Amino acid sequence: MFIRDEIFIRNEMFTQNGMLLMNEKFFDLKKEKQDRMINASLKVFAEGGYAHASTDDIVREASISKGLLFHYFGSKLGTYAFMYQYSVRFFLLELSAAKVGGSKNVFDMAKQVEQARWQVLKGYPYLLAFLQKSRTENVKEALLETEDMKEKLDEAYEKILADVNAEGLPAGTDAKKLLQMLLFTMDGIMNEQFGKGAFQADMLHEEVISYINNFRNALMPPEE
Repeated sequence: MFIRDEIFIRNEMFTQNGMLLMNEKFFDLKKEKQDRMINASLKVFAEGGYAHASTDDIVREASISKGLLFHYFGSKLGTYAFMYQYSVRFFLLELSAAKVGGSKNVFDMAKQVEQARWQVLKGYPYLLAFLQKSRTENVKEALLETEDMKEKLDEAYEKILADVNAEGLPAGTDAKKLLQMLLFTMDGIMNEQFGKGAFQADMLHEEVISYINNFRNALMPPEE
């Protein structure tokens, strides 16, 4: 994560009433330990969801004590809430950095989104899988803690889909549905790599770009 990202997220980790969501001293930890705790939590919550995630698994994965985890996040729910807010803010920051919407062409926008996803996954391999898993979350307390940030994430996706246009596409093509299909494809390829135990951010990025290019070539063949 770039230093600009760390400073931005640190300044933005507030609840609606202006209180810190978690112990601010977490950001005073060495960056390596921060990321170890974040990545461990994201992995456990992504794989099991809130109900089946265990703080024992998180501390084992992060090689820290349970006391340290609870010192910064207070509880399993506090850990989940922080990880969700952190994940959404980090992803939205990378979407902004990738200038998503700078071009309204469906394939350009897909590549812009993929650029943001790639940057996220290089530092936090399970962040997007965690956000994906959270969409099927059904534990009430977890849903209540994340509903505000979920709304922000949904609004960002809705804006991306609303901005896309059908310029250059065959007549009758629904650009919004096409972009949705490309986004689903990105998730599907990611899930397949995780399922095979072969996840690598750079390899995933190359494969996703190849799929986008194949779709583009099929629907918008180069002029002779």
